[in-house]
Amino acid sequence: MVINIATLSLNQLKQAVQLKEQIEKLQSELSATLGSIPSSQKAPTGSGMSEATKAKLRAAAKARWAKVKAGNNTSAKKAATPKKPTMSPAAKAKLSALAKARWAKAKASGKKSL
Repeated sequence: MVINIATLSLNQLKQAVQLKEQIEKLQSELSATLGSIPSSQKAPTGSGMSEATKAKLRAAAKARWAKVKAGNNTSAKKAATPKKPTMSPAAKAKLSALAKARWAKAKASGKKSL
């Protein structure tokens, strides 16, 4: 719930301050009764993962990178990779002519897209 303080009246603001003070007083009484640790003295929570699990993840990542770096012989990869077939200039010209004809037909019929 979002409250715009500028729209509240003076009486509403005074009542809000009183309620806030009552809540703080009751919280301190409850803490004293139950003997709980104040929130400022609580230990920070961890990431939810044990140190052993973190160590396993680190080792696995290290092994993955070692495998990647070991297979990083680029000259062998280039020689083993076959060259992609390229389209001949005649084939490119034929496809271009077909595309231009399709667009001319579409424009003639008043379409803005195929």
